[in-house]
Amino acid sequence: MPFGLVSSWSKRRGKKSKDHSDPWVYKPVEFWQLEDQTPHATKKHHGSSVFTLKEMEDATCSFSDEHMVGKGGFGRVYRGTLRSGEVVAIKKMELPPFKEAQGEREFRVEVDILSRLSHPNLVSLIGYCADGKHRFLVYEYLQNGNLQDHLNGIGEVKMDWPLRLKVAHGAARGLAFLHSSSAVGIPIVHRDFKSTNILLNANFDAKISDFGLAKLMPEGQETYLTARVLGTFGYFDPQYTSTGKLTLQSDVYAFGVVLLELLTGRRAVDLSQGPSDQNLVLQVRHIMNDWKKLRKVIDPELNRSSYTRESIATFANLASRCVRIESSERPSMIECVNELQMIRYTNSRALGMPLHTFKIVK
Repeated sequence: MPFGLVSSWSKRRGKKSKDHSDPWVYKPVEFWQLEDQTPHATKKHHGSSVFTLKEMEDATCSFSDEHMVGKGGFGRVYRGTLRSGEVVAIKKMELPPFKEAQGEREFRVEVDILSRLSHPNLVSLIGYCADGKHRFLVYEYLQNGNLQDHLNGIGEVKMDWPLRLKVAHGAARGLAFLHSSSAVGIPIVHRDFKSTNILLNANFDAKISDFGLAKLMPEGQETYLTARVLGTFGYFDPQYTSTGKLTLQSDVYAFGVVLLELLTGRRAVDLSQGPSDQNLVLQVRHIMNDWKKLRKVIDPELNRSSYTRESIATFANLASRCVRIESSERPSMIECVNELQMIRYTNSRALGMPLHTFKIVK
């Protein structure tokens, strides 16, 4: 049975997958890794560390509740300490039997991609554990959790406008790096970009996580026709949903949704609202360029002294272009990076913030 990137890569190379056995049979990381398409491909050697189940148990005090820091579709996440003393985040795969094969594919894709990529705005993979049927992913530990928690009051820090701009800019840089193809020779679509997959370190630097649904684009092509539409409701690109055609612009749409979350403090989908107000994009898309209406949806938690009208309006305009129905009308991620960098700079200058605290990043 073919799996994830190994399968797609083999098909492009005219080869057949050799993995016809039980998907839970352990394979070394070398079996999963892609062949280099370019001698300049970047690899993170520390990303291939292999851990045993015993090491995972020791790191988390046998997965005690005191060490659990989160839970998602993949399973639970624990704060752990390795024998070296390094503090890490350990994601334990816990899936019902009917989802095990899908979980195995996502596990292999995550290991494969993150062991090859290195960027300040991508989460670092320390290693993994594939011991029997047990699957764990070991990441760098990011002290401030995910973006959505802070926007919805779960996080301890209330985010002012400069901090939100910093997070948006960092996340944009991470996606632009994936789309650039500079690391593996082929652009990568994240396919599940959302506010819960933007993690924040102690300095609130944004790092993109969860690459289980990521897809390498076919060589020389800008579109990949998928059999199933995968991702998270509320962040789906309308064109991808209706046609099954995955593009880099599918990530741009999801990024636009996150920008709207940063601006309004609202969730992408809020089922506690009335039927017409549950979807954030549908709720605010048509008011982004109308200041009188726009100011009514700005997150009331934002300190008025932290932003200028110009920065809000420019940010809203960028968000509205990212979530346009026609993918060809959306900006590229590098354009988003450049625009957000300028918004950060002009907002800081207008508010009289020390410019030496703002670092121009290319």
